[in-house]
Amino acid sequence: MDREALCELTPTCFLSLELVIEQPIEVYNVEVEVLDINDNAPRFPRQDYRLEISESAVPGARFHIESAQDPDVGTNSVQSYQLSPSRHFALDLKGFQSGSKLLEGDPPKSGTAQISVRVVDTNDNPPAFDRSTYTVSLLENAPPGTLVVKLNASDPDEGSNGDVIYSFGSYTPEKVRQLFSVDPHSGEVRVNGTLDYEEASSYEIYVQATDQGPVSMAGHCKVLVNIVDANDNVPEVVLTSLYSPVPEDAKAGTVVALMSVTDQDSGPNKQVSLRIPPGLPFTLNSFKNSYTLITQGKLDHEKAAAYNITVTATDSGSPPLSSQKVIHVEISDINDNPPHFEEPVYSVYIPENNPLGALLCTIKATDPDVAENAYVSYSLLDGEIEGLPVASYVSIKSDSGNMYAVRSFDYETLREFQVVVQAQDAGSPPLSSTVTVHIYVVDENDHAPQILYPTSTNTSAALEMIPRSAYAGYLVTKIIAIDGDSGQNAWLFFHLVQTSDPGLFRVELHTGEIRTTRKLGEDSTPTFNLTVEVRDNGEPPMSSSVAITVAVVDRVSKIIPDTRRHVRSPSNYSEITLYLIIALSAISFVFLFTIIGLTVIKCYRYSLYGDSCCAGFCGVRERCPADLYKQANNNIDARLPHGLKVQPHFIEVRGNGSLTKTYCYKACLTAGSGSDTFMFYNTCGPTGTTGPSAVMTERHLTGQSGQSAQNLIILKNDSITPNEPKHPNPDWRYSASLRAGMQRVLCIWRRQESCVADQEGLISSGQRFPVLLQ
Repeated sequence: MDREALCELTPTCFLSLELVIEQPIEVYNVEVEVLDINDNAPRFPRQDYRLEISESAVPGARFHIESAQDPDVGTNSVQSYQLSPSRHFALDLKGFQSGSKLLEGDPPKSGTAQISVRVVDTNDNPPAFDRSTYTVSLLENAPPGTLVVKLNASDPDEGSNGDVIYSFGSYTPEKVRQLFSVDPHSGEVRVNGTLDYEEASSYEIYVQATDQGPVSMAGHCKVLVNIVDANDNVPEVVLTSLYSPVPEDAKAGTVVALMSVTDQDSGPNKQVSLRIPPGLPFTLNSFKNSYTLITQGKLDHEKAAAYNITVTATDSGSPPLSSQKVIHVEISDINDNPPHFEEPVYSVYIPENNPLGALLCTIKATDPDVAENAYVSYSLLDGEIEGLPVASYVSIKSDSGNMYAVRSFDYETLREFQVVVQAQDAGSPPLSSTVTVHIYVVDENDHAPQILYPTSTNTSAALEMIPRSAYAGYLVTKIIAIDGDSGQNAWLFFHLVQTSDPGLFRVELHTGEIRTTRKLGEDSTPTFNLTVEVRDNGEPPMSSSVAITVAVVDRVSKIIPDTRRHVRSPSNYSEITLYLIIALSAISFVFLFTIIGLTVIKCYRYSLYGDSCCAGFCGVRERCPADLYKQANNNIDARLPHGLKVQPHFIEVRGNGSLTKTYCYKACLTAGSGSDTFMFYNTCGPTGTTGPSAVMTERHLTGQSGQSAQNLIILKNDSITPNEPKHPNPDWRYSASLRAGMQRVLCIWRRQESCVADQEGLISSGQRFPVLLQ
């Protein structure tokens, strides 16, 4: 047990207990007294005591030392103190109380503390300056804070008795106290005000040094300051009058401000000159002691709405003194800037069938002027679109520049138009500017496909006939449809939605060709009912349908077998492709050597004859296309059936329907070399917006007898703009066998925009065939 932890410093320490005895139950109270033993040594609060005793202390002076602490009680606690032997100090002790019980008092314990005594100095010496009088010279233009002299006073005492504080003497004049200052610790005398040689040429400063002892002692000195005359007065600019604001259209030489300048010095120090910073549209003119600030260049409120002009005045003293004055000049605005549009040209794209009042765009123009000169209003300039005024198509809000649609636009009727917007400020007179707004109507899928062939009505279906001997893949008919929309909205897909015999017919998805899937049986029904749906690629898609009745007959009149109608099974495709590659390679090889041979022969003939009609390879003379054309016209009658007269015809073909670009071509029917050939002359380029990449049309030219003479094939350029999606490649609409047949149409010569095509006997009288050129 630890008595000090249980009872701390109480004289007695009792612990109360209860003792319980069973059978029978009895309770006894027990008190246990814990007696102290000497188990703790005395301890001083600090291990080291430092006493400062003045050297003037008299014998018998007492200095208190903190007592030691012992947690034990009674005689076990602190009983006595002892001081180490010293001839200067003795220990004075007070009596201790006794009466505590002691269980074990031996051996006694002790604690020690170190006492350090330092003798403190007494203030028995006054401060003393190293000189009694200090003499200095000082320029009168010395700025405040300039060091005049640094005083030095010393005191041999220690501590605060030797600390010296500097101050003015009691008999120093008040004027001197205002002009000078003394640092109390460093003894530095500095300029505290403005010195003027004209007022006083010298000053006497009395300074005293005082120590910090209990009874302070002081020393004194005198500082004699001689003032040296200098150019200490700066010139002063006085603004007499100011004319502000100045209009930005003010003429050069307009007076802005009137100023005067003064200098308190005399002689050369009083001569003053003024200047302003360069690069400003202002200049200074002098008149005796007055100056005028006038305009020199063109002012522009938009570049600078105000100027802070710093006027610098410099005298002729040595060194010269100068001063500055800032003059604030405002520039008033005039209406000299027209509104400026954020965009040089605006392009707006709006889907067709837009609601009335739809927001087209926001025209924004800014005016660098201010107030009413910068307030911009918008309006539409008068004009016509498709014969109607502009206001019947669009409107614009005058304050915000929001442009709205007045009507619903139709892409198929109006694809683009332009309007001119005028922005005008509210200045006097008002200024304005214009901008062109291009409005493009974007196509929407709002037209269902239109079926051109075959056609049916609500009461009757289109009639097509096939022979009973029709084979699998027999071409029954072809659905021809157009779509009034453009782009992918005009892409058409064909679906067989209803048929009386689901397994007998199929329709090509992209070409619309209806073919048989198997050979007809002898006992097949005489008629079949089909319903074909044509669907476009819009979102959402639109569709049309046609009802077709296919009649099975024993014989179809005037049907010429066409092996190209057959569709080979997929198993033969790889073999056909290999044969095509070999055939094309062989033809290309023979064609290359033929061209080289013809070139060599013609070059050789040219070296013999030397004249030419028109240039060819190597400059060889050859027959002009005009001669070929004439000879073909002279021989064509002999090659046509009796009584048929065909003259050269020029046919102009223009795109319509779903085409978005118009083309025109001139075609000339000709003949030569004993084979049916055609010469094409492309005489005009595209005249509209962009369109599909290729188109094929088939026409017949008939003579007086009505017999078919020749097929005229009109081809279309490939012209696609990057901003418009291409139509599907038409090549995928035909089978591989059909495309192989088309390769036989060979273009053997091309010069500029003409091409002679050798059909190699493919075209005969009365025969129709499709031609594709990509």
